[in-house]
Amino acid sequence: MICDPEKSLLTLEQAVEWRKSLRQSGKKLAVTNGCFDLMHRGHATYLAQARNCADALLVLINSDESVRSLKGPTRPLVCETDRAYLLASLRAVDKVVIFNSSRCDRELAALAPDVYIKAGDYTLETLAPEERNVLLAAGTEIVFMPFVPGLSTTGIVEKILQTR
Repeated sequence: MICDPEKSLLTLEQAVEWRKSLRQSGKKLAVTNGCFDLMHRGHATYLAQARNCADALLVLINSDESVRSLKGPTRPLVCETDRAYLLASLRAVDKVVIFNSSRCDRELAALAPDVYIKAGDYTLETLAPEERNVLLAAGTEIVFMPFVPGLSTTGIVEKILQTR
């Protein structure tokens, strides 16, 4: 079987239709979100663990504009289409949707995932209230995954800058 990551890049509307088909066939959907700027082992480990929580994994990634608003004018390091393509190339990831706001509450409300995965630096109390409320209203199970110690995009960027 040949992997075609471009077929895994969906609009929100396409993802909602895919979600309906999963539900009709009795399959569970896990969703996670983030910038995923400059992929590293920590991301790959996190996504593999997230995929083990359900039958399918959809990743919502921040658009370039929303990454800039969250991380500052020097980010992202990798453009949204390249980040989406790379994510879609991973065996653990079934589908990818790019979203253009700082929060993905609209996307989460439309998808109503069975499981929502977030990194271990979050708690239920520190999730964005808009996102938390949508997930709780949908009856979504919320799972927090631990970090792989010593791996972060910010840490990698700092290390690169120190070697200059």
